[in-house]
Amino acid sequence: MNIASTLTPTQVATYLRTLPAIRERCSRVFDLATQKKLQYFDYHPENEAEVASFCINIIKRDYGTNFASIPPHGRWRHLDASVDRINPMIAKWTDVDDKEKAKRTIDLFVVSVLLDAGAGSAWKYSEEASGQTFTRSEGLGVASVHMFQSGLFSSDSEQPYRVDAEGLSKITAEKTATAMQVSDSNPMVGIEGRASLLFNLSKALKESPQFFGSDGRPGNIIDFLESQSKIDPDGVRTAPISALWFALIEGLNPIWPSRLSLGGVSLGDVWPCPALDINDTTDDDSNNLVPFHKLTMWLTYSLVEVLEKKLKWRLVGIEDMTGLPEYRNGGLLVDLGVLTLKEGALPVDPKSGLPRVAPSHPAIVEWRAMTVIELDRIADAIRKQLGLRTDQLTLAQVLESATWKGGREIAKAKRPETCGPPIEIESDGTVF
Repeated sequence: MNIASTLTPTQVATYLRTLPAIRERCSRVFDLATQKKLQYFDYHPENEAEVASFCINIIKRDYGTNFASIPPHGRWRHLDASVDRINPMIAKWTDVDDKEKAKRTIDLFVVSVLLDAGAGSAWKYSEEASGQTFTRSEGLGVASVHMFQSGLFSSDSEQPYRVDAEGLSKITAEKTATAMQVSDSNPMVGIEGRASLLFNLSKALKESPQFFGSDGRPGNIIDFLESQSKIDPDGVRTAPISALWFALIEGLNPIWPSRLSLGGVSLGDVWPCPALDINDTTDDDSNNLVPFHKLTMWLTYSLVEVLEKKLKWRLVGIEDMTGLPEYRNGGLLVDLGVLTLKEGALPVDPKSGLPRVAPSHPAIVEWRAMTVIELDRIADAIRKQLGLRTDQLTLAQVLESATWKGGREIAKAKRPETCGPPIEIESDGTVF
C-alpha cells in the first residue's frame, strides 16, 4: 500500500523527515532501476561484485583482518586529519566533568558538519601548527577546529570552547571567509551558503529550547536525550536513535534554505523524482518525493560517536540509519559501472568534459536514491565475501573504510587534475 495515500499533507511531511522514509522512497527508485525505467541511469547489478572486491582490497590494505579496529564513519576522522586534535583538546578541559566535555565536543561537531558541504577543488586550508595543507572535507574539518578554538562561535569571551546562539548570530560571510583563508587566489564554493547556515543555526537554536536549552547551545541536546533514555540492567544508559534524529531534524529544520514544503512544513533535503510518476495512478503529488537528509545523517553518525566514546552511552536502532548519498559514495558506483548515464542524458561542461547539473536535477535525485540502496547491497556483498555479520562490520564501518574512501581514490585515479566526481554538482554549500 502507498503510505502517502492514506495521510494528510502534514502527515506526509512528517513521514518524509523520518529515517525509515529514506530507504522506503529510495527503494521505489531502485525498483524502477531493476525494470530499466529510470530516466537518466542504467543499472548494472552484475558489476556490484567488482565494487565489493575493490572495497575489500582497500579494507585489507588499511586494516588487514582486524575489522574491529575500523572506526565508524563520522566527522571525527576529518577533524583529526594527519594530526590528533580532538582528544588532546579535550584533555585540556580539566575543570569540567565528562558531560560538559561531551557538550563542547558536540558543539564543535555540529558546526563542523554544517560547514562540510563541498568546497570545490580549488580551495585549501593551511594549518600553521602542523605546517600541512588540507583540502575538501579534511580542510573544512581542520579549519572548523581552529574556528572553534578561537572562540568564533562563542558569546563568552572567557570561554571560547563553546557554540551558542548569540555567538553564531554575529557570523558573517566575511568572517567565515577570513577564518577559512578564502581569497581570490584560494576560492571556495558556497561561502555565502555556509555563512547563512551558521547564522540560521543561531535562530534555530533559539527557537528550540526543548532540544538546545535556554542558551541555544548544540551540546545541550545531551540533556534532551537523557530525558528520552533509560539505564539498562548492565548499567549502560541507552537512548533511541529516533530521539536523536527527531531533535536534529526538528530542531535544525529552520537552518535549511527554503526549497520544498508540504502542509506548511519545510522538507529540507527532499526532492522530486519524476521517474516515480511513471506508474503512479494517484493524484498525490507527494508520491514522487524522495528524502535524503544527507547532512543530518552525517551529523547523526558523528554525534553517535561522541555519545558512545565520551559518555559510554548505547544508541539503539542504528540499523535505521542509511549510507550517505553524496558524490564519493555515488561516484564509486558510476566509476565502476554499477550505474551508467544514458547517452546524451545530461549536458557536458566544456571545461571539464563531465556532466554538470544542480543538486535538484532529477538525474542527481536518481543517482542519490540509487546510492542509498546500493550502499546497503555493497555492504552485504562485502560481509558475505568476508564471512562477517552485520555487527562485525557495520554500515558505518563500511562507509569509513571502503565506499567513501574508495570513491575518493578512484576519482583521483581517473581524474587526477581535480580528483572530483564523475558527475559534477553545482554546490551551494548546503546540500553536499
